[in-house]
Amino acid sequence: MALRELSSLEKYLGLKKPNKYSTQGDKKVPVLQNNNGPPLVGLVTVACHLVKQAQRPELLGDSAENRAVVQQWLEYRVSKLDVCTKEDVKTILKDLNLYLQDKVYLAGNHFTLADALVYNGIHPKIVDLAVQEKEQYVNVTRWFDHIQHYPGVRHHLPPIVVLRNRIYTSRHH
Repeated sequence: MALRELSSLEKYLGLKKPNKYSTQGDKKVPVLQNNNGPPLVGLVTVACHLVKQAQRPELLGDSAENRAVVQQWLEYRVSKLDVCTKEDVKTILKDLNLYLQDKVYLAGNHFTLADALVYNGIHPKIVDLAVQEKEQYVNVTRWFDHIQHYPGVRHHLPPIVVLRNRIYTSRHH
C-alpha cells in the first residue's frame, strides 16, 4: 500500500521520472533506492524527500510552527494510524474529530503533506464505517471529503461517500 501511495504522491507532485522503490521487513517499510547516496527508508522520510525533490516546500509547512505540526502529523500517521487495531479506530476518530473542530487542514490554512498522508492512512478505516458511524465524526468526515476531492490526491483510492445532508437533527424534532 505504501508504495502505491508514494507513486500517487509522485504524480501529485508532478515528478516526471518515477523513483525505484522496494520494501523491507514484515511491515513492508518503503525504501527509495537513491542514486545519490544511501537508500532512504520509511514512508515519512521518502515522502518528505519527494516533496523537496519537487521543490514544493510549502507542503511541509509555511512557518516554523506549521513545519513542526506537519512533522507531528506525519509521525502520527506511522506511529498511530498504521499500527492501530480495530478497537483503536474509534478513539483515533474521536480525537481527530475534536482536533478538526475548527480546522480545514491539519496544519495551518493550506493543504500539506500531513493532509495527504493522514488521508491515505485513515482511508481504510473510513471505508469500514457505517453511515451512522461516519455521522458521529462530522469534522473528520468533512475534512476527509475535502481532502479526497483535493486535486490529484486520491489517485489510487476509491472515493468514499462520507456525508449526507441531514434535513432534521435531533434538536429540531
